[in-house]
Amino acid sequence: MTARRTRHRSAAYAALALGLAGSLALTGCNSAKTHRSSSSASRSTHHVIGGAGTASRRSGRTTYCSLSTSRLQFGQQTGPKGYVTVRYRNSSSTLSCTLYGAPLLSFNQAKTPLPPVKAGSNHQVTLRPRDTAYAVVPTNTPAALGTRQENVAIRFARSTGSPVTFDFAEKRDIISVGQSRVSDWNSSLAGARLEAGVGD
Repeated sequence: MTARRTRHRSAAYAALALGLAGSLALTGCNSAKTHRSSSSASRSTHHVIGGAGTASRRSGRTTYCSLSTSRLQFGQQTGPKGYVTVRYRNSSSTLSCTLYGAPLLSFNQAKTPLPPVKAGSNHQVTLRPRDTAYAVVPTNTPAALGTRQENVAIRFARSTGSPVTFDFAEKRDIISVGQSRVSDWNSSLAGARLEAGVGD
């Protein structure tokens, strides 16, 4: 009887050990699955953050320059190489902008703007934040010097918006322009003068 009971107990212990081993194996599998799932979620979150960064870079793209009289200045130099300076400043602290060709300037409500020095030019200038561009109207002959102007209506090439009017009396500027032309926008005054034929 004793030998038989011993064999039964040994068989019961063996079955119990097998059951515990299987349970531990299942627990290990579940733990591994949980770890992989957590890793996958982490990768997904990283991808979303990358997408937000891309959108931010796109928001800093170059655009057309904004037309407003607060960004413009006019000045005049007289003499054998006289000229009127048109100065534009990109007052944005974060965005670049682009100017195309020459400014369209209609002095004293003229029906048509001054013709460009270079007809059909595709020249363009991209201004970084706080940068400045220049265009020049030569007034080096009596006809080009003309008479004193009261105001000028301004539009930018490729712009679909309405022109803005710059009042010289309001700004206390004395500007005289006659039968002349206007240079393309240039990143330097020297370059604009050279194009207009009044450079050194």
